[in-house]
Amino acid sequence: MYVAVKGGEAAIANAHRLLADRRRGDRSVPALTLEQIAGQLALAVDRVMAEGSLYDPELAAMAVRQSRGDLIEAIFLIRAYRTTLPRFAASRPIDTGKMLIERRISATYKDLPGGQLLGPTFDYTHRLIEPEMAEDGEVAAPASRRPAEDGPAPRVTDILGDEALIEGDGADHGGKPADLTRSPLAFPASRDLRLQALARGDEGFLLGLGYSTQRGYGRTHPFVGEIRIGEVEVEVDLPEFGFAVTIGRVRVTECQMVSQFAGSKDVPPKFTRGYGLVFGQLERKAMAMSLVDRALRAGEFDEERRAPAQDEEFVLAHSDNVQATGFVEHLKLPHYVDFQAELELLRRMKAEHGARPADGAEPSGAGRPSGNGVRDEDAEK
Repeated sequence: MYVAVKGGEAAIANAHRLLADRRRGDRSVPALTLEQIAGQLALAVDRVMAEGSLYDPELAAMAVRQSRGDLIEAIFLIRAYRTTLPRFAASRPIDTGKMLIERRISATYKDLPGGQLLGPTFDYTHRLIEPEMAEDGEVAAPASRRPAEDGPAPRVTDILGDEALIEGDGADHGGKPADLTRSPLAFPASRDLRLQALARGDEGFLLGLGYSTQRGYGRTHPFVGEIRIGEVEVEVDLPEFGFAVTIGRVRVTECQMVSQFAGSKDVPPKFTRGYGLVFGQLERKAMAMSLVDRALRAGEFDEERRAPAQDEEFVLAHSDNVQATGFVEHLKLPHYVDFQAELELLRRMKAEHGARPADGAEPSGAGRPSGNGVRDEDAEK
């Protein structure tokens, strides 16, 4: 039981001043600008936007700076700010098939229509610290972009679908999709709600779950159908005009993960799929999301749910890092709320226990700690 403790306002105000001082750091060093954070720490900014559910690079950069680089704190700040914003429209579903592609890779086809595009990636670096990172040295300009290939760059899953080698992309049942930012999570969750929760979920948590599915805890034996990163247009229907209007572009990462077969004596075998889509360039997050999405679809394929990644309530109830942070960090509350009631209860119980009459002589070895640190007399009880 918590017991409120009054006071401490002066200490809290001093803590705020100390935080501001530590955030600023050495005054002889120029302060970080939002442009520097958004441009040079872009992947951190992308994660804050994705898990904060708000696409605004400048605002995310401000949150990263305010949080001293603590990304979960920055995500918390973005979520809190988001609740103050009015909603004036709902956009059309984005069309990733019309993406202005910056990176596109596939483990399914080497020579796929539209070509593979490595783009900016750590995949082929040596993972060695480069001493020149300590200085603001010259950076060579990238090679000029290759000429655009004629024709579209169709999604790999669409190519497989044309050959009936993979399940469909999911039926549109009409109606309004769920909105996790407006309504609480409820179980069982529809797939659209699950995907929203996974897109907002903690990257590390999803990465661990995605890893577990490949080690036998989720029945996924996947390979990457396609990862594509780039900008897509956001369109909104305006009743006054009678047609859709483009209001801007957002950078997204999409992952289509191809998994093991499904079929029956009446239905020919087809690949199954998992899906991931997040703001920014976050392909590790999108891949993990697609692995967990496939694992959570176990019921659709009559698969036995035996692994954590297949447990919808476990995954969705614990993937949100803002909720997890609040629940873990409330354990720090005794600074201004304490457990005096619990202490008093334990003291009273100990006093009552000590007042009991002796019940004969102690057996041999009584009172000696056992191997697990519990006294033998306690272990017997």
